[in-house]
Amino acid sequence: MKVEHSTNIGRKEPAGAIAQRMGSWSLGQWIAGAAVLLLGSTNVLAQGALHVNILYVEQRIERPPVLSNLISWPEDAGLQGASLAIDDNNTTGKFLGQNYALESIVLEPGHLENEALEQIRQTLGAGPRLVVLNLPVELLKQVAALDEAQDDLLFNAQAPENTLRNADCSANLLHTVPSRGMLSDALAQFFTYRRWREVFLIEGNRDGDRAMATSVRRSLQKFGLPIVEDKMWIEDADMRRNASREVPVFTQARKYDVVLVADEDRDFSEFILYNTWLPRPVAGSAGLTPVGWSAVIEQWGAAQLQSRFGKLAMRDMTSRDYANWAAIRTIGEAVTRTESDDTQVLRDYILSSDFELAGFKGAPLSFRGWNGQLRQSIQLVHAHAVVASAPVEGFLHPVTELDTLGTDQAETLCEAFDF
Repeated sequence: MKVEHSTNIGRKEPAGAIAQRMGSWSLGQWIAGAAVLLLGSTNVLAQGALHVNILYVEQRIERPPVLSNLISWPEDAGLQGASLAIDDNNTTGKFLGQNYALESIVLEPGHLENEALEQIRQTLGAGPRLVVLNLPVELLKQVAALDEAQDDLLFNAQAPENTLRNADCSANLLHTVPSRGMLSDALAQFFTYRRWREVFLIEGNRDGDRAMATSVRRSLQKFGLPIVEDKMWIEDADMRRNASREVPVFTQARKYDVVLVADEDRDFSEFILYNTWLPRPVAGSAGLTPVGWSAVIEQWGAAQLQSRFGKLAMRDMTSRDYANWAAIRTIGEAVTRTESDDTQVLRDYILSSDFELAGFKGAPLSFRGWNGQLRQSIQLVHAHAVVASAPVEGFLHPVTELDTLGTDQAETLCEAFDF
């Protein structure tokens, strides 16, 4: 909303005349004038306030048990990140006549998919909505395909599937969570930089592990790194008692530079560390891990974001929290710049070259116009420090080095975006 100040009701006074007259004011006149202007602007903002309602939809994940009792996942992951972003939007919005509110729908893990879809359909049927989705991939695709969702602007803040950025993309769906391809490309770049050329790949037995391993194989091939061993994990291995005997035998091979573990639920990967046949680094789901966010990130002003999140949630910020924070901050930035809450106006601006989001990750974040993915760096971390940030130095791109991670424009199979 554009606010104009005028000392004359019903007509505008030239700026030069105002400046000339103000130049002769006494200190008392300056104070009184400032008070009048502040009161006037406050009244204008109150009368023309823009109310932006954002819908948060989540189906909670029922994670299977894992071997380590120390592995846990916050039950409120995602929602707390969204809540912090609402606070951040309102901090700026109160000066601009903008008010942000969050409506949430949180479904339990056992909620039947058709019932969940119907509940979401009814909520979206009220008109164009701004929606942040934390849903499993199949339900997410069904929601994006709903007739009631075609005039909405949806943000995927949870599902990392590469297909959602390719053949299964939707014009109304943008992605703030990194794809699996972005994460695996970050690892492959770092392996190349460190000359860890020969990879021992261990694939877990769950669906997410298979998807991660597939993405890893693609990235290693993309960067010319050979897999010297490619093994499925022993499902009935007794890691708690015999990791020091099981893992060396399992990882026995003549030569490899790094062990890469695809174990998205972190069921067994922690037991691979320091137990490999050859004394080699471990990466992937344990050891050196690619993340969208981590509590160990402190550069680029991130410590300030970490501190504010800790005060709100009483825990560390996760990658999923960050993806939800980024989605709602994207909305806030776009509303501020366009002075509109129209979903089509916001989508057009977000996908334009003018959009930038300060994301505490070393470079301004923007969206890929060919598939709606948020460009962002990927941090390679271990439990207590950042090891590297990808894109790694030396990997060049004609537009932006951030596009060396994940699906580039020339590779995309997405046809839903007009780019």
